[in-house]
Amino acid sequence: MPFETQYAILGAMSLVANILPYAQIILSVILVVAILLQQSGAGVGGALGSGDTESFHHTRRGFEKFLFYLSLACAILFALFALLSVLLKASI
Repeated sequence: MPFETQYAILGAMSLVANILPYAQIILSVILVVAILLQQSGAGVGGALGSGDTESFHHTRRGFEKFLFYLSLACAILFALFALLSVLLKASI
């Protein structure tokens, strides 16, 4: 591999390694907010053992469905970014 190509790859990896922590912070804030905004189907009684059987099945609609998919996407991206961060730290 020519020196210029290898230097360009290392430069790009260094740039990604510098940006990655900020992306993880932004993703974690979005993930926490999305999780906290979701409605809880079980109240305090459900945590103590006296839950409703009717609230077991709940169809997500509208904004609740958006928050669910947003939190799922952010969680997957956060895990991938954390794995990428570990791999980049090991190779640099």
